[in-house]
Amino acid sequence: MNPEVDACIRRSEMWPEEIAGLRPILLGRGLTEEIKWRKPCYSHEGRNIVLLQEMKAFLALMFFKGALLKDPAGVLQDQGPNSRSARRIRFTSVEDVARLADTVEAYIEEAIAVEKAGLKVGPAPELILAAELQCRLDQDPSLKAAFEALTPGRRREYNLYFSGARQAKTREARVERYAPKILDGRGFRDR
Repeated sequence: MNPEVDACIRRSEMWPEEIAGLRPILLGRGLTEEIKWRKPCYSHEGRNIVLLQEMKAFLALMFFKGALLKDPAGVLQDQGPNSRSARRIRFTSVEDVARLADTVEAYIEEAIAVEKAGLKVGPAPELILAAELQCRLDQDPSLKAAFEALTPGRRREYNLYFSGARQAKTREARVERYAPKILDGRGFRDR
C-alpha cells in the first residue's frame, strides 16, 4: 500500500469509503498503486490499468483501454462523447463496490491481458477542422506549422472547442483568441 494513496483517501471528502473498498480489490489483482495526475492510479508492470476519479455524483474506476474490454456485465461507460479508449465503472455507494467486486476483478484481469498482448485502440478518425480554423491556417503559414507541430490530442482539443460554437462569428473569434497559444506551442489547457 502506497502512503500517498493513504493520504489521498484521508483527504477525500466525497468517496473515501468507496475508494477504501475498491483498494483491496485492485491490490489483490497484483496492481501497483501510485498517485498520477493527483489521483490514485493502478498499474501492472509499469503500464497503467485503472485510475480512480472522484466526481460530484459518483466515483469512477476508469480503465485506460476500456474500449478493448468485452464488458459482459454492461457496466462500462464512455467518459464523454469524444472519448475513444477510456471507459469507466461508476460507484455511488459502498454497496455498489461490494456488488461489483467480482466484475471489477474480472475486468482488471482482462485489462492486464490486453496490456500483456500489446493491444492498442484503433487510430483516431481523421480530424476534420472547423472551417474557420482551416481558413485561418490557410492564410497564416506560421500558425499552420505551429498547429501541425502540436500533438494530435492538442490539435483535436482545439478543434473541438472551435467547432463547438454555433455561430461562425464566435468560431472565428475563438480561433483568433487562441492563435497566440498555438504559436507558442501550448495546448488548449496549458497555461
